[in-house]
Amino acid sequence: MKAIVCHEFGPLEKLSYEDVDTPTAGPGNVVLDIKAAGVNYPDGLMVQGLYQMKPPFPFTPGSEVAGVISEVGDGVNHVKAGDRVIGFVGLGGYAEKALCPATHLIPIPDGISDAEAAGLTTAHATAHHALKQRANIQPGETLLVTGAAGGTGLAAVQIGKAMGATVIAACSSEEKLQLAKENGADILINYKEKDLKTELKTINDGKGIDVVYDTVGGDAFDACSRCMAWNGRLLIIGFASGEIPKFPVNLALVKGYSVVGVFWGSFTAHQPKDFADNMRELLGWYLQGKVKVIVDEALPLSDAKSALEKVMGRQVKGKMVLLP
Repeated sequence: MKAIVCHEFGPLEKLSYEDVDTPTAGPGNVVLDIKAAGVNYPDGLMVQGLYQMKPPFPFTPGSEVAGVISEVGDGVNHVKAGDRVIGFVGLGGYAEKALCPATHLIPIPDGISDAEAAGLTTAHATAHHALKQRANIQPGETLLVTGAAGGTGLAAVQIGKAMGATVIAACSSEEKLQLAKENGADILINYKEKDLKTELKTINDGKGIDVVYDTVGGDAFDACSRCMAWNGRLLIIGFASGEIPKFPVNLALVKGYSVVGVFWGSFTAHQPKDFADNMRELLGWYLQGKVKVIVDEALPLSDAKSALEKVMGRQVKGKMVLLP
């Protein structure tokens, strides 16, 4: 089969599109014929050796896929060959086939396309876990989303709205802000044209922001850290700016707020029941039209490098998807 392969950490140009061995299903696993694979920022970090997980070589990146089960391993009884599913594979998603633990499969309801299903897991599930388990966001609270037009940022806008929050979208262009508005944002801030800290201090009667969903890091994080409400929750999602900020812990002491890490992959391993419950709720919202996947572009698998370059360059509005 064809797959994208990383033989050594380095620039995206070093990724190769080549023939590899087809996987076989062992106990507790299934093989998926991949119809679409989601492209995520951590994928680009991983192949450059910049992610917290560093797989042994060679490896195929890609964690979220939509496909059809082609082979079922021993001990797997709740799914069968021919079932259409979302799979969280961890690694191996940028390929024509992938091995997936049977515990990490979700049936795809009718009415959800392969491309949308492949983009639903990481971005929306991360935002859902962040706002539900990590922030315990409540109706009426203020939610600020930085990088609000990216895949996980848009997901947080939609889910925050579904959970009853007043959503503030911070983006780097008017075009991106318009997309955030179309997905439920109530207040828009262009932080390229206006000072983010100054703008945030005018919101919520000057009390500060209850929950921040920060995907950007850098200067945006610094501004957010100074504008939190009492009992606020500053969620650490990622560092799309490329700068991992330093945090002055006295701010949390004086302002009485929490800085909360969000790592969805570990959540699925440590709290599998909560993960399953979350996915049922998320798919229900999807079918009700409360959340949706915005696919910016779907490219052939062989163009994975181009897709990653667009994601890493913060040029994506919504999700990038690969089609084997």
